[in-house]
Amino acid sequence: MIRVLIADDQALIRVAFRMIVGAQPDMEVAGEAADGVAAVALAERLRPDVVLMDVRMPGLDGIEATLRIVGAQPRVRVLALSTFDLDEHVVAALRAGASGFLPLDVSPEELTEAIRIVHRGDSAVAPRLLTYLIGTFIQTSRPRQAVVPPSLAGLSARELDILVLIARGMSNAGIAGTLAIAESTVKNHVTSLFGKLRIRDRAQAVIAAYEAGLVTPGAGGPGGTSPAPAAAPEE
Repeated sequence: MIRVLIADDQALIRVAFRMIVGAQPDMEVAGEAADGVAAVALAERLRPDVVLMDVRMPGLDGIEATLRIVGAQPRVRVLALSTFDLDEHVVAALRAGASGFLPLDVSPEELTEAIRIVHRGDSAVAPRLLTYLIGTFIQTSRPRQAVVPPSLAGLSARELDILVLIARGMSNAGIAGTLAIAESTVKNHVTSLFGKLRIRDRAQAVIAAYEAGLVTPGAGGPGGTSPAPAAAPEE
């Protein structure tokens, strides 16, 4: 069973989410919180698998609550929720360690599938929507760097290629096709670069790529523009 903690300051939304989650054969509601302080306390006491976290709550907001929960319990997955699907608060939630986000008006099917996705350890944000979101709110005025930024200096050439393609919204299968390597090899590189960058999912990988200047927002459609992957020997 996937144990879900619901954190939202609106009672009607908590009731709706409780009914949706409770109706699933593989889920159960572990508890409910009406603010960030209660969410942090309940997450510590109840040890849920997934927290549905409203990013806008009085007192301690969902962003700070996410930061505290993930910092104390790395295995807990947080799914951030917002009234608007393109909201700077959601970007902050991803930076804080949320594994994805959804607008509050999602369908029950979308909500429960997102819970399952983040429980598996994946991001619940559609790649192209995520790229557009990050490109909208992480604007970098500096020109693209000709050298690897210090924050990414530990990555191999192949890992840099893969990070760029992740930021462009590609799945592991798409990356494998683009680089003409096995999907299992891509997975190994993804695991390695996540470890080196100390991140845990693709959402944070996209943020890292934008903030390092590997890709730039705005031009070339939702995915922005990025340098072509460098030719690198297989590693």
